[in-house]
Amino acid sequence: METATGIASLLCYLGIALWQGHAFLKGNKVHSLVLIAVSFVAINLHAISVALLIHPHEGINLGFFQVSSLIFWVICLLLWISNFRLPVGNLNIIIYPLSALSIANSLAFTSEHNLTVTIEISMHILVSLLAYSLLTVACIQAFALGVQDKMLRNKHFQGFMRVIPPLQTMEKLLFQILWAGMVLLTLSIVSGFLFFDNMAEQHLAHKMFFSCVAWLIYAILLWGHHRHGWRGKKAIRWATGGFIALMLAYFGSKFVLELLLS
Repeated sequence: METATGIASLLCYLGIALWQGHAFLKGNKVHSLVLIAVSFVAINLHAISVALLIHPHEGINLGFFQVSSLIFWVICLLLWISNFRLPVGNLNIIIYPLSALSIANSLAFTSEHNLTVTIEISMHILVSLLAYSLLTVACIQAFALGVQDKMLRNKHFQGFMRVIPPLQTMEKLLFQILWAGMVLLTLSIVSGFLFFDNMAEQHLAHKMFFSCVAWLIYAILLWGHHRHGWRGKKAIRWATGGFIALMLAYFGSKFVLELLLS
């Protein structure tokens, strides 16, 4: 069933991207209700496919391509929700083909190594992966904002600048992604404290410490944006700082254990 739903979702994504791309080149507008409806079908089919691939009959499959498909599902869902409030429809032209590719890879390259863990631990792992993925997207989005701002200052309005939404819209989308990532990161930290009895072990202590540092940085950024209107370069710096702390949480503990403490 995962193959059928995956292929159906893939075709929907590609069809929407081609339809929107053709309309964009011709200077025409697409019917928003049809776009939203077909996207909704594609996202739900994608959800079924990725759920069956990641959570088969036994254990949990965290293969690279399966997790990548999960990440793109979250991005597509967030983009679909944002479309009700922000004019971000043109991003489908970029995101949907990449999502289709992620589905194709997840179906073509399956992993036979499933982890046998409790439901609680598997949920913690998935939430952590989603949090890390969304906040990685937020960092990329912050970098894109910096490039977009520089291109606007230099009066470059062709190519890439014609496809992506206006700067203010991209900035709003950044903070929506940050809020979603922050919620998932909070759930990841709380579930880590609840479900792991061996938190005192060195590698878990490092992960939790840097995850909490990242949480604090993102919390300050979101507070500053809400209270003082932080944006532009300041928002980019704080978003990058939070991402660095998160990178240390996921990869820094391995470095400390294998190199510094060996």
